[in-house]
Amino acid sequence: MKDGNDLVIVSAARTPFGKFGGALKEMHSSKLGEVVIREMMQRTGLGPAEVDEVYYGMCIQSEAALLYNVVGRQALIHAGLSPETISLTIDRACCSSMTSIHLGRKSLLLGDADICMAVGAENMSNTPLVLNGHRWGTGLGKPQMVDHLNPIMYVGFKSLAADAGEVAAEYDISREMQDEWAYGSQMKYQAAKTAGKFQVGEELTPVAVPQRKGDPILFTEDEFPKSWTTLDGLAKLNPVYGSPSVTAGNSPGLDAGASAIVITRRDVADKKGLPVMAKILSVASAAKEPRRIAEVPAYAIQKALKKANMGVDQLDLIEINEAFAAVPLVSTKILSGGNDTGWHQLKEKTNPNGGAIAIGHPVGASGARILMTAMYELRRRGGGIAATAICGGLAQGDATVIQVDNTCL
Repeated sequence: MKDGNDLVIVSAARTPFGKFGGALKEMHSSKLGEVVIREMMQRTGLGPAEVDEVYYGMCIQSEAALLYNVVGRQALIHAGLSPETISLTIDRACCSSMTSIHLGRKSLLLGDADICMAVGAENMSNTPLVLNGHRWGTGLGKPQMVDHLNPIMYVGFKSLAADAGEVAAEYDISREMQDEWAYGSQMKYQAAKTAGKFQVGEELTPVAVPQRKGDPILFTEDEFPKSWTTLDGLAKLNPVYGSPSVTAGNSPGLDAGASAIVITRRDVADKKGLPVMAKILSVASAAKEPRRIAEVPAYAIQKALKKANMGVDQLDLIEINEAFAAVPLVSTKILSGGNDTGWHQLKEKTNPNGGAIAIGHPVGASGARILMTAMYELRRRGGGIAATAICGGLAQGDATVIQVDNTCL
């Protein structure tokens, strides 16, 4: 049933995701953000002053500092939005762009805005080395250089890989199971791509990559997927960062890309002739002890489903970000209540087109990416309900439940 106060998605797209050291390696992440903001304006036909607020998520703030920060504001101005557009650049680790959706939703519910854009962007290849201790001198000591391309380690804590692997073991999730999930992610992505599911004009928008000589190269496909992955090859990889089971093969890459989603109320969409693509039913956030990062997507989904007065059995689709293969495995096991049959059914519903292990994980962009991937899949299926969730560093999590029905098609 239509309600003018429904919170709806009217446009969503992302750049293709680039691999570490790949085609996008020298582009500042805000330039990628600029690309998706401009694409949202083109797809919706909105004027420069019609977007009231832009929430812009990114994780690696030292890369933002290369352009003296407030990169969300810089990106929206360069993309042609009105300089009177309100913006906020935020960091909730990997959750950042889904958090941006949640913040935009709050503004719409409060009546502070009519149209909001949620953006996420990251270029992990462009992360700087930071030199400290030089300004005031270090005596006989050496200045300290820190590599900020280290989102899986935090000072005073174990690595995220170690935490994920240890918690997976607590749930009797083996290394072999994690490798099987990673292999499945790669194979599902290849099948989805062959079926035409990751297309420019739908989920994807191209990036013109400047070249030192000659014309820009048009970047149109995800660069990270590994079609040559085999279970035998995954099994030969050593665990990383002190983890008992997490490897480079059952984890995503250090990637580059940007995502954007435009949300509004249904009455505003109808008034402006914007297409309603999906309805946001509920959102929720969760946080636990830092080491329990693999669990928090499940807890966030449970909270979001409770707000929507729904059960997990009503979901047609689940998207859980593959920060490590352990994350969707642990979280779906929690959602199943430990029932093996239920767990198998939930795994079958989760990330049907592959996840971050195949697509890539430019950390600030991934929250919005998993939501739009779910939305486009529901639309291809003719409708349904999806729960999408992502974990962030030191065990924070965000979830969003969406519905696509005959009012959205």
